[in-house]
Amino acid sequence: MSAPLDDLVVVEIDNWMASPSAGAILADLGATVIKIEPHGGDAMRGDGRRPKVDGPAGHYDFQFDVDNRGKQSIRVDLSSVGGQQVIHRLIGDARIFMCNLLPDRQHRFRLDPDTLFAINPALVHATVTGYGTSGPDAARPGFDVTAYFARSGMFDALRESDQAPVPGARPAQGDHTTGLAFVAGILAALRLAERTGIGQTVETSLFEAAVWTQAVDYSAAVIDRAPVRKRARHELFMPTCNRYPCGDGQWLVLHNPEPAAWTTFCEAIDREQWLSDPRYQDPAARFRQMHELVPLIDEALSHRNRDAWGEIFDAAELIWAPVLAIHEVVDDPQASAIGLFPVLHDEAIGDYRTLNIPMRFSPADVRPRGPAPAPGQHTCNVLAQAGFTGAEIAALFEAGTVS
Repeated sequence: MSAPLDDLVVVEIDNWMASPSAGAILADLGATVIKIEPHGGDAMRGDGRRPKVDGPAGHYDFQFDVDNRGKQSIRVDLSSVGGQQVIHRLIGDARIFMCNLLPDRQHRFRLDPDTLFAINPALVHATVTGYGTSGPDAARPGFDVTAYFARSGMFDALRESDQAPVPGARPAQGDHTTGLAFVAGILAALRLAERTGIGQTVETSLFEAAVWTQAVDYSAAVIDRAPVRKRARHELFMPTCNRYPCGDGQWLVLHNPEPAAWTTFCEAIDREQWLSDPRYQDPAARFRQMHELVPLIDEALSHRNRDAWGEIFDAAELIWAPVLAIHEVVDDPQASAIGLFPVLHDEAIGDYRTLNIPMRFSPADVRPRGPAPAPGQHTCNVLAQAGFTGAEIAALFEAGTVS
């Protein structure tokens, strides 16, 4: 069974998470992804903040694995002329070059679009950065916590009233969202390059992706420049679209924006008397009384646990969801049903669970292709497949150009 991208070779020069996550998606889709690393390896490999899991191969970094699984790793000194020549040889057979290098580094390492198009005129040259490659902040480095969450207004919009910004983003949340946008741009550029035979440049940034994900807020802000109003639970527009604690201390979220849902909701929680209360007669009245309604609903829901309320809301055809902890989602029956956390096997580390990309195909062969490579694991094989002779490969190792 074939995979959607099994005829593509991708050369990837990047680190951390945004661009590598896009490369992992392309690898799952069947592409041959050659990851170019410095002699010391991707900086993520040595990030001691993340826990490692003991196994037959020692400490294995499963978080690095998610963004780099199924790739081939080759270590190259990009600062050397010989290293740049190695990359140029690989580019000749590639369809896509992707990186997170700022423009000055692309030029310094002879990886800029003009240089690579001269080698491969139909290449897709793809770049992801913090803020874009033009403008006053083009040279500013950025991680998702700065460029995606802080600079885009997301931290500010997520806080309630005048509280401090939320204490921190979940690791790589902005990176992975940006990676999805990066993949979409790469595949669109590839389609155009195939139709025209003309090389394409495509880029995105953490900043742009964050703004796009907040399009509902920005569609108004670009017109009236008004600040986003931060709303606590008692400041939301309607009681049927809110979050509530239940009798077991667990929380659930309701989202039923139709005005008629008020009747169904009151009946479901045994508060039919509210239907005849003049204070709650229409949506505008209920909004004015949210300070009063929220604690009343809290009290009503305190008499049953979350699962019991879930059954009641399901029977009433109200839209709701439990507020699950991340470790609970791993065993969620729906997650299992859609294959969200497949089990992989590797001879060195045994069986382990990973997560699928958020797209499913049938009958195409789309799946994680195996664990992340060791640094430089495929240097010899990749060079041989690119046409380097045994003597040339030995000379490159001897010179320290590759490792």
